[in-house]
Amino acid sequence: MTTKLMFSKGVTDTKEVLYFIKNFNSKGILFGDGKRNKIKLFTVGDKTINIKSFKKPHLINKIVYKYFRKSKARRSFEYATTLLEKGIGTPQPIAYFENYDLVGLKDSYYVSEHLDCDLTFRELVLMPDFPDHEAILRQFTQFSFHLHENGVEFLDHSPGNTLIKKREDGNYDFFLVDLNRMNFHQNMDFDARMKNLSRLTPKKEMVVVMSIEYARLYGKTEQVVFDTLWRFTSDFQYKFYRKKRLKKRLKFWK
Repeated sequence: MTTKLMFSKGVTDTKEVLYFIKNFNSKGILFGDGKRNKIKLFTVGDKTINIKSFKKPHLINKIVYKYFRKSKARRSFEYATTLLEKGIGTPQPIAYFENYDLVGLKDSYYVSEHLDCDLTFRELVLMPDFPDHEAILRQFTQFSFHLHENGVEFLDHSPGNTLIKKREDGNYDFFLVDLNRMNFHQNMDFDARMKNLSRLTPKKEMVVVMSIEYARLYGKTEQVVFDTLWRFTSDFQYKFYRKKRLKKRLKFWK
């Protein structure tokens, strides 16, 4: 078996981090449900770190991730580094670690600083009376516009993948997580921008607020932005629930 380990510049607790990766199954505190990928929290010095163990790849992906494509852990690490270089919030990357056997990638881990947040975008969807709801939504739209202006197409731009922290001045900071699926462009056209926002909420009143704010920043009319974003949102919702119905039919015996 061979391994690959890469740390961010300036990380000094390398031995302790490596120890926790190698003892991931027996140490740490589970964070989240761990149904697909497993995340655990560990204390290193005066910091809490977050280690994500990605689901073990099946046979074909074991080979793909060894010879043809970077692992999810490595992509998460590299994308986090790129986002920070562009001034886009994400928890500070620390390291990634890969285990290989004779066939290919056996398992992989992404390590970052753990960020305690006040909410995620999901709370805005589920709790319309959440304090500062409209202000947070407008600032989130500004954050998304900043992503797009920097050519960042976050393919998992969904409700649970943006952490939100309130600042002392009353405004909000936004941090992307679950980073392994991204595209980077010189320029993002209007349709690509709207499609990138279409997975966030099915609520028309939220789409209206986002459209007004995005139109102000982008220079198109509010109606054009709303019509385009709502069309992509409706398409996504239709396909999402159609897929759920199909899965339910295919698993009727369970």
